[in-house]
Formats: sequence, structure tokens, C-alpha cells
Amino acid sequence: MTRSMDFRQGMPFTPAVKWLLIINVAVWFGLQVVLEGFILRSDALSAALSLVPERVLFGGAVWQLFTYMFLHTSQVTHILFNMLMLWFFGAELEQRWGTKFFVAYYLVCGVGAAVIYVVGTALAAGLFGVGAMSLLIPVQGASGAVFGLLLAYGLLFGDRTIYFFMVFPMKARYFVMIMGFVELASLMTSRERGGEVAYLAHLGGLISGFVFLKGWGWWQRYRWNRKIQQKHKGRNLRLVVDNDKNKNDKDGPRYWN
Repeated sequence: MTRSMDFRQGMPFTPAVKWLLIINVAVWFGLQVVLEGFILRSDALSAALSLVPERVLFGGAVWQLFTYMFLHTSQVTHILFNMLMLWFFGAELEQRWGTKFFVAYYLVCGVGAAVIYVVGTALAAGLFGVGAMSLLIPVQGASGAVFGLLLAYGLLFGDRTIYFFMVFPMKARYFVMIMGFVELASLMTSRERGGEVAYLAHLGGLISGFVFLKGWGWWQRYRWNRKIQQKHKGRNLRLVVDNDKNKNDKDGPRYWN
């Protein structure tokens, strides 16, 4: 059985992926659909937890950089697409990395996407006078973190065959490139309000994932080189005795490395 066939049949529910799916669906259905939609008849909780750049920058709502990724809009396709991508790409990454590293990477990509979105929209509004309305529009969804998973999948399993639009077979690395280009083009052609999709957050997930993996790789190489240097230093340690007869015997032998 080929690896492309394995991918089409899906991946098992690894521990972190399973719990992330449960948490996202529980927050969306329990909090946003049932509690806010039918009981409270108010979206005050979602408004406080969604990512609003203006509130983060001037209201101190820094928790939104984290909480927004567990909320989704009322459109079922929004959470359905994100959870399917989390499962398809995340399960194999967790199997490869282990649960702890996978969770750390996922959260870093989600928070990193939020930071890039907030900073990017603020700079665009302040320096270029475009997208000012985006500072006030709430952002919800795990898309930033999911795009980080997509980036990692393309880097680690670039030769793996996946199906674009579930029809066209292509290598994973090309799929990631196409998705990145689509997001960039969509961002550049979006209007003043920025549209209904936070393209910059998606790109932020790609960027955050790339920076994290490159930084982690550099740190691992640095630690390895340090270990090698310590081993060589230990092996090169020599005991030298200076028994020069011309020196005063009362000084005794001298030792150095």
C-alpha cells in the first residue's frame, strides 16, 4: 500500500489531535451555538475571546492572542474545514514529533499568527492608511495554527502525494506553495475591510511555523556542537609534569593542561 493511499484513508486520532478536536468542537457547539445562541442570546463571551487588534493594542486584551484559535464562526464549513485539516496533517506530525513538541508547535503557530495579524493590520492602517476597519473586526478560528501544520507537513513530507480539491494529485510541497500563493494574492486584492477571511493570519501561521522550525533546528545544532566540543575537550585533557632539574626541587612538579 502506497503512502498516498494511506493519506487518502486518513490518519488515526493521535492524543493531542483528538483533544484539540474535542476542545474546538465543544467550545464552538457548547459555548457559541448552545449557550450564546439559544440561552444567553448574546455573543458577549465570544466577543471577549475573539481576536480584535484594537483591543489587544489599546485595551490590554492579550489573552485574545491565544483564545481566538478555539472559536469559530457560525458557518459549519469554517470549523469543519479547520478540524479536517488538523486531523489530516496534524496526526502524522504528532506521530513524527511526539505529543509535547506537536502541541508546542501548534500553539506557537496559532499565537504567532495572531501577533503577525495584529502587528500587520496596525502597520497597514498607520503607515499606509489601508485596512483600518480590520483593527475592529473580530477574528476567530484555528486557521493560523492549521496553516502552520500545513507548512510543517510540506517540509517534512514534501514528496508525499496529496489531492488538491480532493481531485488533482500533487506533491505536498507544491500544495503548500500554492496555498501560500493563494493566501498572499487574496490578501493583496482584499479591499479596505479586508474581506471575511483573515488572510494575513493564515500567512502568519505559515511564517510562524517556518521561523519556529528553523529556530529549533538551529538550537538543536548548537546544543549538539556544544556537546561535541565538550567531549573533545575532555579527550584532549592531558596531565603534564614539569620535572625540570634546573628548578628548585622544593617547588615540586607543576601541572597544567
